[in-house]
Amino acid sequence: MQYTLITTFEALNSFCIQASNAPAIAVDTEFVRTRTLYPRLGLIQIYDGVTLVLVDPLGIEDLSPLANLLTNPNVVKVLHSCSEDLETFWHSLNVIPNPIFDTQFAACLLNKGATLGYAALIELMLDIKLDKGESRTDWIARPLSEQQCQYAANDVLYLFQVYPELHEQIEALGRTEWVYQEMQQLALKKSVNLPADLAYLNIKNNWKLSGLSLYVLKQLAKWRIEQARIRDLALNFVVRESNLVEIALTLPTHKGAIFAIDGMTPQEARIHGDVLLSLVEEAKNASAEVYPAPVERLMTHKGFKKASAEMRALCQQKADELAIPVEVVGSKKQIQQLLKYHWHTHDELREMGIKPDLIQGWRGELVGDVLLKIVAKYGEVN
Repeated sequence: MQYTLITTFEALNSFCIQASNAPAIAVDTEFVRTRTLYPRLGLIQIYDGVTLVLVDPLGIEDLSPLANLLTNPNVVKVLHSCSEDLETFWHSLNVIPNPIFDTQFAACLLNKGATLGYAALIELMLDIKLDKGESRTDWIARPLSEQQCQYAANDVLYLFQVYPELHEQIEALGRTEWVYQEMQQLALKKSVNLPADLAYLNIKNNWKLSGLSLYVLKQLAKWRIEQARIRDLALNFVVRESNLVEIALTLPTHKGAIFAIDGMTPQEARIHGDVLLSLVEEAKNASAEVYPAPVERLMTHKGFKKASAEMRALCQQKADELAIPVEVVGSKKQIQQLLKYHWHTHDELREMGIKPDLIQGWRGELVGDVLLKIVAKYGEVN
C-alpha cells in the first residue's frame, strides 16, 4: 500500500478535509516515552479507505486540521488499544478523539480474547503476520527510514480492513454503544489530572507511614509530581519513589543524610537535596492538625473478602451469560476501585470527579445496582 508522508500544513489541511467525509478512519500514533512524563508524539498514521498518510508532527507548527478531524462527531476513529494514543493526543494536541471504536475492546466483547494485541488480531482475522521489528524504534529521530514508514503504515492499513467485520459483529449483538461508552470513560480518565495533594496515595508502602512521616511523604510527593509536570520528566527521574519513602521515614536534617540514603544517586542528592531538606523542615514546623489520616487498605476492611467474592461471582455470572471474559465485565482492579470509592476517606477517582467503571455506562446498567447493594451490605457507602 502506498503512503503519503505529510510534512506541511497545506497537505495536512487538504487531507483532513477529504477524510472528514469518510464515515470512519483508522488512526494510530508512534511516540517516544523513555524519560518524559508525557509521551512525545513522533508520527500520526491515518487511513480513510482512499489515502493512507503519515503525518510528521515535528515539522508542522499548526496541527489544528488534525485536531478538528479527530473530534469530528461524524467520523468514527478506529484505534487499537488506544489508552496511550489518547494520552498522546491529549498532551500534544489538547484533544481526545471522539467517537472511538477500539478494536481491542470490540474483540473482547466478541470473546476473541481479553487483551488481544494488534498483530494477533490481524493474524486471527486476516491471516497476515506482521513484522513488529520497528516497534521499539526512535520515532523522534529524523529522517525516518522506509522500514519505519512501512511499519507505521501497516498499523492503519490492516486496522481499517478489520473494522467493518468487527463493527458488523458488534452491531449484531447490540453492543456498539458499549464500545463508544468504554472509550468515553477512558478518555475522561486520560484528560483529568490527579490533584498534586493526593499524589502520596499512589506511593507504594504509604500505608506503613503515619503522623509526621505521612505528612512529609504527602509534601514530597506533591513537590515531585509538580516538578515532573513542569519539566515533563518521568516521576522516578525527578526522585525515585523509594527514596521519598525513606526520607519520610528517617526525616533527615542535613545533606549528608540525603546522600547516605540507599538508592539515592549522587546526582539526585546534589540537585534536590536542599529542597528535600526544606520540605522536611517545613513539615516538622506544621501543626499536627494538617497531618493526613492514615492510608486505608482494602484488605484490612472486615467486609472486604466477602464483598469482593460476591461482586466477582456476579460479574462471572453476567460474563457467562454474555459469553465474554469476566475481566471485561468486572476485573479485580475494577472491583477494588468501586470498594475504595465508597469505603475510603480519600479516593483518587472521587477527588477527580470520576465514577468507578462498574457503575458507569453499560456496566452500570448490567451490574451497577446489585454491586452497590453489596458495597452497602458490607460497609458504609460514601
